Amino acid sequence: MRTKEREALIDALKARFGQHMHRHPGMAWAEVLARLQASPAALRSLHEMEMTGGEPDVIGLGADGGSFVFCDCAAESPPGRRSVCYDREGLDSRKEHKPGNNAIDMAAAMGITLLTEAQYRELQKLGAFDTKTSSWVLTPPDIRTLGGALFCDRRYGTVFKYHNGAQSYYASRGFRGSLAV
Repeated sequence: MRTKEREALIDALKARFGQHMHRHPGMAWAEVLARLQASPAALRSLHEMEMTGGEPDVIGLGADGGSFVFCDCAAESPPGRRSVCYDREGLDSRKEHKPGNNAIDMAAAMGITLLTEAQYRELQKLGAFDTKTSSWVLTPPDIRTLGGALFCDRRYGTVFKYHNGAQSYYASRGFRGSLAV
């Protein structure tokens, strides 16, 4: 990442951090910045999240208590990550009208992970996300083995979980990711 891109990303993250203090009460930007400056890989991943429309922000501390967790906080599923099926197996199973990519491979290439259903529900406590779109969430192996995949959205003030075949894709379905730094 070039210096100007890095500076623009840090400025955007700092501004978002300041505008949404309810997502990370008691946290200080200086601590987050120090962690980011020590991790070029994390900056690259956050840049990818930003460039695909995710609007990443700190939403808490990791389970270890020592890392900051960033998550896509765009109001709707990130536009640069929509119209994708769930995983490579789902993509390969399509005979025609294949999407350009899949959520699991895209997330891995970006250095992030898809949200679990529990993480998705926690994110929804911070705001109303995916009121017009939906997002794939990590699917348990027993469901995936049977060909299914899970996604969530928010309608009528409630978070819903649904299922589809992993090969399905829709213009309004993408995925949200998280990154511990």
